Amino acid sequence: MKGYRLLTIIIAMFLVFTGMLLPESYAAEPIKVGVLHSLSGTMSISEVAVKDGTLMAIEEINAKGGLLGRKIVPIVEDGASDWPTFAEKAKKLIQQDKVSVVFGCWTSASRKAVLPVFEKLDHLLFYPVQYEGLEASKNIVYTGAAPNQQIMPSVTWLLKQNKKKFYLLGSDYVFPRTANLIIKAQLKAEGGALVGEEYTPLGHTEYSTVINKIKAAKPDVIYNTLNGDSNVAFFKQLKAAGITAKDMPVMSVSIAEDELRGIGADIAEGHLAAWNYFMSMSTPENKVFVENYKKRYGKDRVTDDPIEAGYFGVYLWAEAVKKAKSTDVDKVREAVKGVSFNAPEGKVSINPVNNHTSKIVQIGKVRKDGQFDILWSTGKPVEPEPFPALVSDKKVVAPGNIVKR
Repeated sequence: MKGYRLLTIIIAMFLVFTGMLLPESYAAEPIKVGVLHSLSGTMSISEVAVKDGTLMAIEEINAKGGLLGRKIVPIVEDGASDWPTFAEKAKKLIQQDKVSVVFGCWTSASRKAVLPVFEKLDHLLFYPVQYEGLEASKNIVYTGAAPNQQIMPSVTWLLKQNKKKFYLLGSDYVFPRTANLIIKAQLKAEGGALVGEEYTPLGHTEYSTVINKIKAAKPDVIYNTLNGDSNVAFFKQLKAAGITAKDMPVMSVSIAEDELRGIGADIAEGHLAAWNYFMSMSTPENKVFVENYKKRYGKDRVTDDPIEAGYFGVYLWAEAVKKAKSTDVDKVREAVKGVSFNAPEGKVSINPVNNHTSKIVQIGKVRKDGQFDILWSTGKPVEPEPFPALVSDKKVVAPGNIVKR
C-alpha cells in the first residue's frame, strides 16, 4: 500500500512538472484583468512605469497563490497617447477579452474618453493619477489625489511661503484648464494674484516665447500643470534662460521621480512638487516596495506617486474581490466601499461615498540625486473632496449620485 501511495505521488509530481496537471490554484479559470496605459507617444514617459507597478502587484498576488484560488492574468493594451485609441482599447478589454476590471489611464483626456465606455457597459476602472476633480462615477475608483489632496493644499502652502504672484502654465486639455480654474478661485479667496496663464499642446517642445512672457510677468512662482515630455523641454529651456529654483521656483503636480530621469535632476534641482507619495519616504512598506521594484525592473529605476497608486490599486481591488468572494463587477463595486490597504505611503482607504481614496498630502523639493526632500506633510490621510466648494455647488451623496449642495 505504501508503495502504491509513493507511486501515485511520483506520477502526480511528474504531471505537474510537465504541465499536464496544474496546481489547484492555477487549475481554476484564471481571472483576466486589463492594463491600459500609453506605452508609446508623448505620455509614455510617465505611463510605462505605472504599467510596471501594476504588473508587479499582480505578480506578487500570484506568487502568494493568486486570488480566490485563481491566477490573475493581465492583458496589456497601449493607449498610444491618443484618446480615441484609449476608448477603443477599453471596449476591446471589456467586450472581447472579458476582463474583470481595468487598471489604467493617466491624462484626464484619456479618462474622459473611456468613461462613457465603462458607464455604458457598466464596468469598473481603477484610475491611478491625481486629477482636477469635478467628477465621481460608480464605474471608476480614483486612487490618485482629488483637488483637496494635492492642488489646493499646495497653493495654500505656497501662499504661506509668501509666494503671492502665480504664473499658471499647463498643457492644453481638461486637467490643466480645470485645475487652474480652481487655483484662480483659491488665489482670489486667499489673497494671491494671477500674473499670467499659458497653455501649450501636449508634446509641445518650444518654450522660449513662454519663458520670455514669464520673465516679463515676474511671478513669485510658476505653477506647472504640463504633462508628458513637454516637461523635459520646458525645464531644460528654463535653466538655459538663466532661471533657477532660487530665482523663481516651479511647483509641479505631474513631475515625479520617474519624469526627473528624463528631465535630469541637475536641471530641476530645487524645484517643488506636490504629491501623496515620495520614493524617499521611510515607511517599512515603502522600503519593501522600492526594493522589489528595483529587483524586478533594474537598480536604476525609481518609484513615484502614480506608480505607487497603480500598485496599491490592484491590492484594493483584490481586497474587494476577497470581501465579495467574487470578481463580479456589481459585487466588487459594492465591496470596495471602505476597503483599505497598508500602502507604501501609509494606510489608504476607499471613501464609500465618492469612490476616491483617503491619502496624506506632501510637498517635496528636488534633490541632486533625483529624489525629493519632504518639506511638508499632513501626517495623516485627508478625506477626498472631488467637488471643491470654491468652484462647484455639487456634492456626492453616493457613488455616481451627485446632487446640489
